[in-house]
Amino acid sequence: MGAHYNLRRTIFSSASNYINTLFAHTHTHTHTHTHRPSNSTTKVGLIAQCRRSCSARVFGVRHGSFSYCTMVQCQMLDECNPKPVASAEYYNQSMQSSNNERIRQIGQNVSRKDKVKFLLDTLSGLKNSKEAVYGALDAWVAWEQTFPTVSLKRVLIMLGKEHQWHRVVQVIKWMLSKGHGNTMGTYSQLIHALDMDHRAEEAHQFWVKKIGHDLHSVPWKLCTLMMSIYYRNDMLERLVKLFKGLEAFDRKPPEKSIVQRVANAYEILGSLEDQKRVLDKYSYLFSETWKSRTKKSSKASRKKVKKSGKNNVEGSENLSGTSD
Repeated sequence: MGAHYNLRRTIFSSASNYINTLFAHTHTHTHTHTHRPSNSTTKVGLIAQCRRSCSARVFGVRHGSFSYCTMVQCQMLDECNPKPVASAEYYNQSMQSSNNERIRQIGQNVSRKDKVKFLLDTLSGLKNSKEAVYGALDAWVAWEQTFPTVSLKRVLIMLGKEHQWHRVVQVIKWMLSKGHGNTMGTYSQLIHALDMDHRAEEAHQFWVKKIGHDLHSVPWKLCTLMMSIYYRNDMLERLVKLFKGLEAFDRKPPEKSIVQRVANAYEILGSLEDQKRVLDKYSYLFSETWKSRTKKSSKASRKKVKKSGKNNVEGSENLSGTSD
């Protein structure tokens, strides 16, 4: 008991001296005129708090444990003089910035070519399961700061070359579920992949849901693709309906193959009058003069594209030269 009493007395005396020094320093540097409780009252409260803390810690001390006594004393003094703690918001911001920096560094360490190759190898080794493919794609983009649209386009092209049309459909549907790829080019890729995967009915459902309600601005290339799917899969009523919808917006077919399919569909359906009307209306597409005119316009457009590309290269070279 004597040893406990002496130890508590020693620690309490050190705490009291520390608090007296702290208040003397605070009184010297404080110039505020706001109402504050008296120094004596505050001091008494702190000393009482330190005494309770000291009593709680010294209770379990063994005789002769000088090192442990020193540790308890330091802990007690720290409690009497608490240090400011960083706010949770600042901590979260710091952690987020450090995580973003780590993610950015990981993304920069791998080239785009290697990322594409890794995804292709991963998809090739997966089972025919939507959950497995979607999980692999989610993991693949986890370290990307922005959605890797360009890399995914390369993946789709390579999957198409390997005739993995089912995988192409899964990847595009995953992109759409993430809110990306909502363009006519992506829609065309999906419809073509569904057609090649022998899923014409699903291609029709997608057309009705995403594209068919906006026939006045759908590219003819996509319309031609859909009509060819209808024609090859014996969906002639849908082919005729689509063509009538395009005619309602005064859109003229750009090539005779479209007119020929529509005329054949009318003939099979028994609408000979409509067949004759279509052939007469677009008879100019079958003339030789129209063929030569189309060839000239296509050649001119190709020359224009090449010329514009050459000008862009020269302009970039001039800019690089002036920047030096």
